[in-house]
Amino acid sequence: MRVRLDWFGERLSERITAIAAGQLAPAVPRDAATVMLLRPAPGEPGGVEVLMLRRPASMAFAPGAYVFPGGSVDTADGDPRIGWAGPGPEVFGDWLGASPDQARALVCAAVRETFEESGVLLASRPDGSPFEPDAASLASLSADRALLAAGRIAFAEILSRRDLVISADLLTPWARWITPEAEQRRFDTFFFAAALPPGQRAAGEHAEADRIAWLRPAAAISAAKAGEMLLLPPTATTLHEFAACGGVAEILASRRAIVPVEPRLVVEDGAAWLLIPDETGYPL
Repeated sequence: MRVRLDWFGERLSERITAIAAGQLAPAVPRDAATVMLLRPAPGEPGGVEVLMLRRPASMAFAPGAYVFPGGSVDTADGDPRIGWAGPGPEVFGDWLGASPDQARALVCAAVRETFEESGVLLASRPDGSPFEPDAASLASLSADRALLAAGRIAFAEILSRRDLVISADLLTPWARWITPEAEQRRFDTFFFAAALPPGQRAAGEHAEADRIAWLRPAAAISAAKAGEMLLLPPTATTLHEFAACGGVAEILASRRAIVPVEPRLVVEDGAAWLLIPDETGYPL
């Protein structure tokens, strides 16, 4: 699949050429995690809605694009104080093709970023019993979410003061995408699917999103084809896959082989093209 890029600059062209010639080493991708939060679509048996965030127009990268909650793994995601329930890091490592330590950090990052960007906390009690917050708990979590975003509290502390652990069993590994070599900022991003937990709701814009919305995957794809919505290739591909599924339960029961997908940037006849492997089924 070839996608012509509307944006193109001399600096990018030089990077593509230099990397292809072996004159410049590509940036090393940073580990990252993203979560597709799902809920049943009202009035549509077997249908799903997925939570999406719109990036502000002021952002340097992909302004206006609709994305899933997520971000880079950081040092704090390896904090041993973060408790864990569900399949262990060794099991997730096997699923993801990662070491147990890397898998643990990825899952912790997925849960942390989802909470920070949407307010949804994928957590449970240490014995694995569900976390069902009341109104007071939700208000308290909202306050701590703001402190977390400001760097004034550790995620481990948010969990421990409520006797909670991350609930790894809520996450279904779905895909892995790596930013093309020619990009200056690169990410090795692992995608997870999760159902919206009972009693919780996604709420509030934040620094990296000016709108949140629950969207039917097929509707989002149609809007992107009509030029009404901007979707990055991994996002569009994932939505296309969800649209072909029979509901939230079917998605979460999937056990997919997590194979890295790495599109390539090339320059041909003065134009920049993104080459996406055909087997991804990219729909745009």
